[in-house]
Amino acid sequence: MNFVFRTDASISIGTGHVMRCLTLAQELRRQGHQCRFICRDHSGHLGDLIVDKGFYIDLLSAPADEVENPAHASKKTFHAAWLGVGWQLDAEQTLEAIDSVEVDWLVVDHYSLDSRWELKVRGAGCRVMVVDDLADRPHHADLLLDQNILGPESESPYKSLVNAECVLLLGPRYAMLGHEYSLLSRALPYRDNKVLRVLIFVGGSDPHHLTESYLQAVATPEFQHLQVNVVLGKNHPAPEAVEEIARSRKGTALFSGLPSLAAQMIRCDLMLGGGGATNWERMCLGLTTIVVSVAHNQYETCQQLAKHGLINFVGVAEEISIEDIQRTLRGILGDSPRRVKQMEMMRNVVDGYGTERIVKRLI
Repeated sequence: MNFVFRTDASISIGTGHVMRCLTLAQELRRQGHQCRFICRDHSGHLGDLIVDKGFYIDLLSAPADEVENPAHASKKTFHAAWLGVGWQLDAEQTLEAIDSVEVDWLVVDHYSLDSRWELKVRGAGCRVMVVDDLADRPHHADLLLDQNILGPESESPYKSLVNAECVLLLGPRYAMLGHEYSLLSRALPYRDNKVLRVLIFVGGSDPHHLTESYLQAVATPEFQHLQVNVVLGKNHPAPEAVEEIARSRKGTALFSGLPSLAAQMIRCDLMLGGGGATNWERMCLGLTTIVVSVAHNQYETCQQLAKHGLINFVGVAEEISIEDIQRTLRGILGDSPRRVKQMEMMRNVVDGYGTERIVKRLI
């Protein structure tokens, strides 16, 4: 079967949409299917990474006036302008890109697109899968995936937002993780309860410089005994600043360009991170985590995960302090039973087979 992915990355959008689509595309390819991507030429579009992974990409022309300022976007409008062009033009360009290609499924993962775009591209005769986690706009699709829904399906906010025929795949049972996570989850024994090595990774981009805040939080004498591994995302705005702080702290190693975080996660005992898709990776491997949300769309999921006792949520990046991080870290280091309970709960929620379950529904 032939699959086409319509998704974007940029400094504002971040890298999560492209990365989770790549995860699904790699599993589809592993099972013998063909995949290609359609992305817009935003700053930080990750087209090179898509090509490096072995996929063809159609790069749509860049918007005439691209504004990259996520920190000042309101909660209601933060994603509305991410497309950079009108939805009609985007749909026409997408249809043009697939005009000479036989397409079985068009997978769209984009907060700026809704049922209007989906109905227009369905005119090409393909089935449509939507990946979403906002539930703030209508969709018209054959399949909709939201891996972040934690409550029962009967309470799903999508019931009133999708067409009657749309199949809903909801919850971390469908978390899109790379194949290595299911393999490691089976093989990985439960961790011992010592915290000696800490992993810091905020996401593909870091508009609020949370990486630096995390490093400063563990730079005090109280936490000098911790070995710290820092991983920089591809679109981090100030890698030089991170390098300078890392060099000044003994026992700190800096990494970038890693194909997967799995190897780092199994080596570490605790993680300081953002609130994106890596939540599910950490949970699959039972890695206790301190989380700060770095984007509007992360906040509600982080709250729900914290409510269920699955993460240690500090708050929103714009509002928390280094002292807040240190207070949370101090509490976790001093509460061994809490860490053990979290490890068990996390691995019961995410087993690493979500991507394979999605593929079974597509083929």
